[in-house]
Amino acid sequence: MSYEEASEVASREEGFMATVYAMNTLLIQKGFYTQEEFRALFTQWVEKEETKKARSKAPTARASLCGAAG
Repeated sequence: MSYEEASEVASREEGFMATVYAMNTLLIQKGFYTQEEFRALFTQWVEKEETKKARSKAPTARASLCGAAG
């Protein structure tokens, strides 16, 4: 399969995942970073995103006070 054929067959999400896979594989194989470094940064990013989600779901002090007054 050629790159052009693969690009046509893959959905947008699959194309993105294939791009990330190819880039990370090349960077690891060429020694720019190790699998362990990749995993540590991946974990760090997910933890940051989970913290952001938790903060956005937590009620604000103002909302809590308004609810208590009612």
